[in-house]
Amino acid sequence: MNEVKRITTPLSEEAVAQLRAGDNVLINGTIYTGRDAAHKKLSELISAGSPLPFDLRGQVIFYVGPTPARPGNPIGSAGPTTSYRMDAYAPKLHELGVKATIGKGSRSAPVKEALKRHKAVYLAVTGGAAALVSKSIRQAEVVAYPELGPEAIRKLQVVDFPAQVINDIYGGDIYEEGRRKYEVK
Repeated sequence: MNEVKRITTPLSEEAVAQLRAGDNVLINGTIYTGRDAAHKKLSELISAGSPLPFDLRGQVIFYVGPTPARPGNPIGSAGPTTSYRMDAYAPKLHELGVKATIGKGSRSAPVKEALKRHKAVYLAVTGGAAALVSKSIRQAEVVAYPELGPEAIRKLQVVDFPAQVINDIYGGDIYEEGRRKYEVK
């Protein structure tokens, strides 16, 4: 079993270079949320050369549409969204400085290539652990697209947010390694 690595945002290339597929991480600092609709809006801003709602450099984007917060809590359940739905947008965001994305499920070949080229990682959170994950979120604030409701971009302050490295900058892919390990020859 790999040791748990603590990482703090914004992520540097050096920090990302220390991560390998299969590593368990605890994230501390700021992460941003975004799903399909928010990614489409970001893409439109990028294409138009317009300013973005936050600086992408070194950032982590969590693919999530959280449930409403209960009184006294900063956020409701925060389970990951299937990542391939953002695959059309991810390579450009990595080119512009995003150092990690968090979701569930496999990524496309172009995203994996972008991770290697732009020194970024893809992390996963276990689906079904939304209530547990939300306990790591200390603050949540909508920073863009409030009209999108749960899909608005939120700035989250996290402490020991648990995730696992699925794809690293070296081409490692824990899902592919797992399949090969149990493949019938």
